[in-house]
Amino acid sequence: MGVFPEDYEIFVSQLIKLWVAEGFVKPLSHKSLEELAEDYLSNLIKRSLVEVRRRNGNGEIKSIVIHDMLRELSVQKAQEEKFLQLMNSDHHVFPQGRNNQRRVSIQFNNFNHPVFTVVHDSYLHSLLFFRCYSTSFKLVSVTLSFRLLKVLDALKITFDEFPIGIVELVHLRYIALCFGGEGRLPESICKLWNLQTLVVYRTDLRNLRSDILYLPLNIWKMPQLRHLLFERGFFPYPFLAEVIEKDVVVLENLQTLSDVKNFPCTKEVLELMPNLKKLGISYVHESGTEWSFYEFNNFVYLQKLDTLKCEFISKDDGVGKHLPLKLALPLNLRKLTLQGCTISWENMSVIGSLPNLEVLKLRNFEFEGSVWEPNEGEFTKLKYLLIHISSLEQWHADYTHFPQLQHLCLSFCSMLEAIPPEFGDIASLETIELYTCSSSVVDSAMLIQEDQQNLGNEGFRVRVTSYSDYFHSKFHTSLRKVLRAKSTRTHLLSSLAAQRFLEAKRRVY
Repeated sequence: MGVFPEDYEIFVSQLIKLWVAEGFVKPLSHKSLEELAEDYLSNLIKRSLVEVRRRNGNGEIKSIVIHDMLRELSVQKAQEEKFLQLMNSDHHVFPQGRNNQRRVSIQFNNFNHPVFTVVHDSYLHSLLFFRCYSTSFKLVSVTLSFRLLKVLDALKITFDEFPIGIVELVHLRYIALCFGGEGRLPESICKLWNLQTLVVYRTDLRNLRSDILYLPLNIWKMPQLRHLLFERGFFPYPFLAEVIEKDVVVLENLQTLSDVKNFPCTKEVLELMPNLKKLGISYVHESGTEWSFYEFNNFVYLQKLDTLKCEFISKDDGVGKHLPLKLALPLNLRKLTLQGCTISWENMSVIGSLPNLEVLKLRNFEFEGSVWEPNEGEFTKLKYLLIHISSLEQWHADYTHFPQLQHLCLSFCSMLEAIPPEFGDIASLETIELYTCSSSVVDSAMLIQEDQQNLGNEGFRVRVTSYSDYFHSKFHTSLRKVLRAKSTRTHLLSSLAAQRFLEAKRRVY
């Protein structure tokens, strides 16, 4: 835990992937390595050794921070045992000699600093960069010297192009990179046969825009893969004429695939990733191509799928393209995000009937009609509901439709007349958040607050943000990022460019 800087917000998803890659988690037959790592973290939280910073919509822990005393103790003990070397000063160089520390954490922001001087035959296993934004850093010395490297987290550095020498580090289990240039991973990536986690983001510093990352067909020859994370990746279809069937392996360990573009959900492809738990897809619809081409109904074959995010972008007729009829989704799904589409009431009932659904986010979203009346027995376990940018006008529901709802967020729903007053009887309700909604919606939320308080729910809160407040908040959040970027990335030409660059990297975990 001491590898992270002081007061650093640690995202749980990243921490668990690092623990697994380091080999800290020992396998048990009835649980995955990630589930065991979550148990370890829960024990630390129960003992008040780490503090929860943020939670997801359904209450799951999203990020943590380490208490100062625990971090100091961890760092001290780690350095005594040569378990970890912190480099938090511009004057640091890599410690000379053999048998040095197995892990190095770089925690400074000097743009012109050469980072460190290395020696050959190092026993380094993990190299992580924090608060270090030098784009001039080269990985040549790393590939020559750190042959035993297992973890390379260099997402804080933007390389001009993919550092091809990485493919020689055959012990790597975890890679996190951001690079410009040609947006293709090399076919030789399959040489990393131990690789478990691959996080790659594309940023072209010349045009200050993110590009699609094209993955090679050889990605299907890497059975140890557990997590693939991109901003927009093109995942190759494995059953092309030039691909020999025997070269395609079942990615049994793959749990995360996000965010991929125009992914064809054929039954044959999904059967090659049977244990997938998190899937994020962006569909860019071209004129002349039917949505049915992507075979959304086959999601049902992903029986272990826990989280699904689908964004639909239609170039020819804008937002509002209908999803195909008879949508089929796996019953174990707990989190669903749909963006940029229109959904029929029939499909809405399919979503509402999912027995384990806890989080539903509808962004830039249209219903088939202007009145929403959920059916009885739907959304029985839903805890978090977000509706962002919708022309919904009337919403008729009561506490029986959303019996476990805890958080309701309505954003830019200017045509909605009111929140159903019966929501005042939902005992589990904790917050209603309203962003640039009508005054009648605000009034209905305040009446619900009165009902909740009359029921003894003193902790219930309504948060209202107007358009000006919303814009003001977003502007200052972006401005802080820009100012922070200007101090470390003087080569960027404008504050707007810096904002776009940092926004691309913000979506990592």
